[in-house]
Amino acid sequence: MSEPIIGVGFTGELSLRVSVATLSRVVFPHPEGGVPMIALEHKATLAAGEADRVDVKAQPFGGAIRILNPNRLLTLLGSFNFDSQRSRSEQDFRVYIRPSSWEEVREFCLQNMDQEAGPDLEIDPSRELEEEFDDALGIQLKLNQYVVKPFGIVVENEPAPTTNVRATGNLTARIYRVYEVQIQDPALWRLMVANSHTHPKQILQRLALDDSQKGGRGRATAMLVAAEQEIRAAYSALPPEMLGMPLAFAGTVLDGNVPAILKGISVPKYRYLR
Repeated sequence: MSEPIIGVGFTGELSLRVSVATLSRVVFPHPEGGVPMIALEHKATLAAGEADRVDVKAQPFGGAIRILNPNRLLTLLGSFNFDSQRSRSEQDFRVYIRPSSWEEVREFCLQNMDQEAGPDLEIDPSRELEEEFDDALGIQLKLNQYVVKPFGIVVENEPAPTTNVRATGNLTARIYRVYEVQIQDPALWRLMVANSHTHPKQILQRLALDDSQKGGRGRATAMLVAAEQEIRAAYSALPPEMLGMPLAFAGTVLDGNVPAILKGISVPKYRYLR
């Protein structure tokens, strides 16, 4: 089918946004004592239209899966729209579809994910992981510094409003391909812990404001490193209806999808596969 069938943006017919992404459960032993640790991406972003409000949250490493073969999706759906020009240019799986097509799209994604090297989707987490480690630490993550293992698939069948700035408020169904990323390099363990200690919320807010004043996008990125047991305990103390919502933790806010990378935390809105 011809390229113009793939449009951009929300329409009356193409009204359900679908976000398909990898999430990386980045783990390592603390360099002093060996306590199991989890690393999250710690991000500060200047609020749109506000000169001095900076939002800060910690979320799993990862990002949108790329659509390698848009024509395959077109054949399945007849038409779909990317949620923005940026998603279209990068072929990110952030798209609008007919609500009635959700089950077909979900099965299309799951079939690709089952293959671990699906012909239609890029599901390897390495590209996003390396880019985000560069943003957070200013280093080039090397293949011999980490090991990637499949961890599971999480489907959020019930659409919920998104906070993504490209589609704020639009109902979104989500699929996450989750991987466990085991960091192997002791020197990197120490760097990650040090980065977390020196970049609390207040520092990230200041860096984001500085970036904006210098003509940047008003963003700053670091890491939040914490003992996995402490994060799991914070979620275990919540009633089920609060799981999957932002959570205040260690002076910052954990994004609603952090439980998707945890062991032993079952979120009612998630369907866990594989």
